[in-house]
Amino acid sequence: MATLAPLGSTSVHRFHKPEPLKIKSSSQLLGSVTSQFSGIKISNNLPDMAPVKPVSSPLTPALQPVARRVCPFTGKKANKANKVSFSNHKTKKLQFVNLQYKKVWWEAGKRYVKLRLSTKALKTIEKNGLDAVAKKAGIDLSKE
Repeated sequence: MATLAPLGSTSVHRFHKPEPLKIKSSSQLLGSVTSQFSGIKISNNLPDMAPVKPVSSPLTPALQPVARRVCPFTGKKANKANKVSFSNHKTKKLQFVNLQYKKVWWEAGKRYVKLRLSTKALKTIEKNGLDAVAKKAGIDLSKE
C-alpha cells in the first residue's frame, strides 16, 4: 500500500489496489446481440435492463446568445495590440471598444430605445440624429 502526503497537509491519502472484475458467464454476456451485417437483434429472453442514456460532456456549454463586442452603428470591434513590458517583452492583448448600454430618445417612434453602442456612435447620434445613423447602419429601430 502506497501513501502520499502533500506538503503542508496533515491528512494522508491512501491508494488501494483495485478489486478484480467479476466475470459473468457467456450466457449473461450474450443477452442481446446485434448482427453487424443485417441489423437484426437476436435476444436470449433475459430481463431487459434500463436503457442507457448518453452522458453529455460537462465541457459542452448550453447554446445561449452572446453579446458581441462590436458596435452595431459604427462597426467598431476589438483591436489586436501588443502589451509591452519594461524589458520590451511583447504579449498579445485585445483593446475592446467602449460599449455602453444607453436609452436614447427615438423621435419617430415617440419612445426610448435601449441600445448597446460605442461612445463614438453616441457622439455621432447626438450630431446627426438617431434615424439618420440607424438608416446608414441598416438597423431597424422598431424591433429594438
